[in-house]
Amino acid sequence: MTTLIGTIEHITYHNEQTRYTVARLKTSGAASITAVGYLAGPIAGEAVRLTGEWNAHPRYGQQFCFDTADIIPPATEAGIQKYLCAGFLKGIGPATAEKIVRRFGPDTFSVIEETPERLTEVEGIGGKKAAQIGVQWRSHHAVRDIMRFLQENGVKPAYGAKIFKTYGNDALDILRKSPFRLVNDIPGIGFYIADRIASTQGIETDAEERAAACILHILRQAATDGHVFMPMEDLIETAGRLFEIDSNTVQNTAENLAKNQELVVESIEGIKTVYLCALHRAETSIAEKIKALRSVPADPLPVPVKEILSGIEHRLVLALSSEQREVLESIFDHRIAVITGGPGTGKTTLIKSITMICKRLGLKIRLAAPTGRAARRLSEVSGEPAQTIHKLLGYSFEEQLFAKNAVDPIDADMLIVDEASMVDTVLMHHLITAVPFKARLLMVGDAFQLPPVGPGNLLSDLIASNTIPVYYLKTIFRQAAQGSIVANAHRVRNGDTPELLPLDRRSDQEGAFYFLEQIEPGQVASTIVNLCVKRLPEMFGLNPLSDIQVLSPMHKGKAGTLHLNSRLQHELNTASLSISNGESLFKVGDRVMHLKNNYQKEVYNGDIGVITGIDKKKEAVSVDFYGREVCYALDELDELTLGYAISVHKSQGSEYPAVVMPLVTEHYIMLQRNLLYTAITRAREIVVLVGSRKGLAIALNNNKPQMRRSALANRLR
Repeated sequence: MTTLIGTIEHITYHNEQTRYTVARLKTSGAASITAVGYLAGPIAGEAVRLTGEWNAHPRYGQQFCFDTADIIPPATEAGIQKYLCAGFLKGIGPATAEKIVRRFGPDTFSVIEETPERLTEVEGIGGKKAAQIGVQWRSHHAVRDIMRFLQENGVKPAYGAKIFKTYGNDALDILRKSPFRLVNDIPGIGFYIADRIASTQGIETDAEERAAACILHILRQAATDGHVFMPMEDLIETAGRLFEIDSNTVQNTAENLAKNQELVVESIEGIKTVYLCALHRAETSIAEKIKALRSVPADPLPVPVKEILSGIEHRLVLALSSEQREVLESIFDHRIAVITGGPGTGKTTLIKSITMICKRLGLKIRLAAPTGRAARRLSEVSGEPAQTIHKLLGYSFEEQLFAKNAVDPIDADMLIVDEASMVDTVLMHHLITAVPFKARLLMVGDAFQLPPVGPGNLLSDLIASNTIPVYYLKTIFRQAAQGSIVANAHRVRNGDTPELLPLDRRSDQEGAFYFLEQIEPGQVASTIVNLCVKRLPEMFGLNPLSDIQVLSPMHKGKAGTLHLNSRLQHELNTASLSISNGESLFKVGDRVMHLKNNYQKEVYNGDIGVITGIDKKKEAVSVDFYGREVCYALDELDELTLGYAISVHKSQGSEYPAVVMPLVTEHYIMLQRNLLYTAITRAREIVVLVGSRKGLAIALNNNKPQMRRSALANRLR
């Protein structure tokens, strides 16, 4: 590690939310350098001591990446006066600053911080203004104090902004006296920070208090990994292995937390399980509502479905298969049912048919999907309006509550939820709570797709329970079967090697499927860039910006999304107008992806758009999402990332004309059969796999990730 002392010349970028900063630093006797790290309220002209190491950034060149930062306060009266005028203290200009320094001299900072009421001794400053200056000073320096405290205790100061946002000016006091409060208030990182502070500060921690915090942390981490509960045995093993807590303490603490209703301990089929309360409530309520729905007979239809099927076929301009007819004739007999099947098996046709039948019978139908992309696609294929589940339930971002519930249910006779494999346990709990007993609920999806990002494996659990009607679509329709994408998707689903065609042997089949063998990740990346920029557009007339989507299993590595995005942006976008948020460079014309649900902007996790404008003066960026323009301020750009290459998980619910996917052995941790299957089924016309046969074999043979800890199927049985 290297320590540099210098003066901040210029703030290139500063994010007020994360405190991530890019600055130009002038060191004694040296040219200016770029320093990158976390600073609270950096000020041009401020002297700093930074500790870190040099790094060669592929785009921005040599940078000093600092882990710790100390502000060196000015010692001279001229320096103090300049510091007060830096702008973070509203109402203090040069004249007022000069008066304050003339009155208090080198004691100016201690007066403002400890006895701001003394500022009334300066002409022109009354009691109200003095108090305001004191509050502004403490707020400005509070995050700095937190970050300094964290780095003194061996914790990354980057977490300082989040801690301050959670606790405000009480943050430092809480860190010193009761650090384990962070576990509940800042999930994910809270326990590690609290545990480190407790040990380095020598805080006498009751073994059970630490164990309780540890248990909650492990359970939340398990939920992040997709599990609804943990077996007690696994919880004990994890706490012992990672945090050296003995088994008796873990078991006794868990039982005590259950008594205090902070978690649930329950025996399921002879296995003692441990749940977070919210997940236990969600899982049990889903099972109870499904049982209740099944106990209420479906209302008879005014006209039998058989009598109107010919009219439906006429409007669809196709002949329904016997398999599809059987589904349509019996689906309305049930309050809840599942339709599942792979690509090309007619799920979309059934959704269209059921929608037409409902309209013909005067039944009110509502269509929903887990994401904005999936809802748009559902609307396109059905010809009817479709919404995200959150919008259907009237989710309020400000209150973080759903308007629709058991008291005010969804107004529908038939509710169809598409892409049901993406629905997690918590979202299903809110959805099914709001389903009225007069309605029929139909879940449609492919159970072999990747499981949801959130905890649970809902669609698979509903099918595995054997307690509700499940319609398996197995027949691949002739038109779909002629395409090698559909045929190869089903081979992958069964663990068989797909038929691999070299790109120089162009296929005239629909759904062409190609494989280019490359071993070294750097060469894989170069091949993918060449495919997107030149070969595929020339061979198939594709637009590289709108028709080709690169899907990668991982973000890191030469064949990961980060590196591929950088290279594809360089090749595909020569625009000069750009803006940076310190971590990413965005240009007009860039393909971008939104990273998290933003209900205020009505943009959702995984939505793809194009940057249409950059206003440098207003520090604003305009993005076109599916024909609707959305504006982002500079500090909101962390909600965007380049979208030339995205993860397979982010692609769920979408379709693209062409998909290009790297398959390299360095991605072995993420190479899974259902991940490969999901990527292939995102393409309508062309799939190109680039990588090694070994990487392909790893993905085909790895079929374990579908195993998630959930007891929904057991509860339904």
